[in-house]
Amino acid sequence: MNIQSTINKEVFIPRNERMLVAVEVQRRKKKRMSFLSPGSKGDYATFICVSVTNTRPHQLLISKVKQFSGSLAFTRTSQWAVEQLRQVNGINPNKDSPEFDLVFVNAVDQWVASSAAEKCILVQILYRACQTYWAGKAGSLVKAGRRVSHQDGGAGPMDSPPGPSSGTVKARRKSYVAPRPPEFINCSSKLTGGRHYPFLYLLATQPIQKNDQVLAFNSFMYPLFIVFNIVHQMKVALGERGHKLSAAEDKTVGLVHTAQQLADIAHKVIKQPFHSKIQKY
Repeated sequence: MNIQSTINKEVFIPRNERMLVAVEVQRRKKKRMSFLSPGSKGDYATFICVSVTNTRPHQLLISKVKQFSGSLAFTRTSQWAVEQLRQVNGINPNKDSPEFDLVFVNAVDQWVASSAAEKCILVQILYRACQTYWAGKAGSLVKAGRRVSHQDGGAGPMDSPPGPSSGTVKARRKSYVAPRPPEFINCSSKLTGGRHYPFLYLLATQPIQKNDQVLAFNSFMYPLFIVFNIVHQMKVALGERGHKLSAAEDKTVGLVHTAQQLADIAHKVIKQPFHSKIQKY
């Protein structure tokens, strides 16, 4: 059983959640922990995980899971709802690098993934999950607003005047500020755009079934299809580059052949006697 399977089984399935991705990370800037004794190193492995609750309404969660040195168990030490996520910073949109930042309402975490590919998987899955989550949330908010407006407008002229409760509802509606989706900055287009397969959306939006096999399939096929998408884009780019190189090679061969013909003609002209050249002209 790999690490992702173990984390999903120990941390998320018991809490009725579905893990989408788990990536091992390290802090770019170590936090000083003065309370640790000189002999205590505080060694542990940290994983950033994205999960979805199985109960409705679904919640998209970002968790920090740790495995301490000498222990086989995984422990969730922090958790944020996606509404608390303000920004995902890819650091450099023009270069594949493992660095990224997660900016929450009350915290800023600067991370380094084990590789640029793992960071790419995490950011892409988180971006797609956020899109699906906020699209569904916007739909539910519209439906709720229609129901409230229908209830407010249902009173006819013969009905009693609105009481203090209706005024409270209206004041609450005016003061309510809807949470905003996080912004993804300094991320390359392959992470937040380009071609993506519809099956990824099915995995994120399909009805949840209380079945360990289905949960395991959903949890680990999602990142696999993300990787497949990335590999496909790389193959397309390499194919285009190979096609250009082949065309350039063909052109070079043609130029070499032409140059050889010109060299042969020049060689024949040089070998001819001088008086034969004069007779021709």
